[in-house]
Amino acid sequence: MAIAATTTMRGPMVLKDWAQLLLLGAIWGGSFFFARIAVSELPPLVLVLFRVAIAATALQLYLAVRGPSFRLALPHTGLFFLLALANNVIPFSLIFAGQTELGAGVASVLNSTTPFWTLILANALTSDEKLSWNKLAGIALGIAGTAVMIGPGLVAGLGGPVWAKFALIGASVSYAVALMIARRFKGVPSPVIAAGQLTCSTIIMIPVVLFTYDAATLFSASPPVWAAVLALALLSTAFAYILYFNLVASAGAINASLVTLIVPASAILLGLLFLGERLELFELGGMALIALGLVTIDGRLFGRR
Repeated sequence: MAIAATTTMRGPMVLKDWAQLLLLGAIWGGSFFFARIAVSELPPLVLVLFRVAIAATALQLYLAVRGPSFRLALPHTGLFFLLALANNVIPFSLIFAGQTELGAGVASVLNSTTPFWTLILANALTSDEKLSWNKLAGIALGIAGTAVMIGPGLVAGLGGPVWAKFALIGASVSYAVALMIARRFKGVPSPVIAAGQLTCSTIIMIPVVLFTYDAATLFSASPPVWAAVLALALLSTAFAYILYFNLVASAGAINASLVTLIVPASAILLGLLFLGERLELFELGGMALIALGLVTIDGRLFGRR
């Protein structure tokens, strides 16, 4: 999930920061697990609506109690609708569509390629995000890992349909575009950005779903699916945003970005334990290349050496 945040970096993380980082990785990894359960009965677009509407309501209540005021979002209404499309509506729709065919683990790994596309777009569209040697090497490793995960499926149909994997890549590119949009929210508190984009996403999705589906069938899912929907919206969206903001304030955005390495591991573990998922050997190889690419982009491991 793309997040708007400053790019400041603090000192080494303390035990509390590491605990928050691991918890956030587990929660965001859980979003792919919950979505895999929910799409078994709910159409992807309907699930998008429930996720953003419930999360938006929760964050609006949070702002009402804790602040800051949501009125800070009103001067940026048009920009919020753009962010809603790029950061919620489009990627959530693509991810949930892809997860009708792909397991939680594969989906999370493909989604973890977002930093690669972000660096490419930032280098092309901004003047303060230029590529260094480690970023170039990381991008090359990430693209190679993505090709390894998708390539065998083109030849032999392994590991799920190719269109579903490209849907996850499309979601990652959309998240990268969202980060470029989020850079324009100068002086807007992060909780307001989160609530604003989810509120605008809800406004967009209500007519889309009502014109596409019979309203009488929207609430016909089984109790386990509704539990997954609530967990996806309240735990993996609303609470995860609040936890992320706390982590950024405590450890800095660069340290917080390490969560990208934890999310796939969490999703894969949940898929293995509870959904009976298994990864193909080539998918494990692609995952290793993507993880190495993320570590290379981060650069700190090589800097220490």
